[in-house]
Amino acid sequence: MKNGKRFVRYKEGAEMYSMCQSKFEQMAKDAKAIYKVDKLVLVNCDIFEQYLETFRLYV
Repeated sequence: MKNGKRFVRYKEGAEMYSMCQSKFEQMAKDAKAIYKVDKLVLVNCDIFEQYLETFRLYV
């Protein structure tokens, strides 16, 4: 994790990973890293980063 937080909201996560919020939301959903408590939505950074590693290019 970049900043030591395990869970972030969409806006904070998008800033952490330098991407637009809609892209972060879609990737978090694809990674199945979403936790929803009533109207609060959190993204598990551990799961998100594992998913992000699947896009790594070995060149």
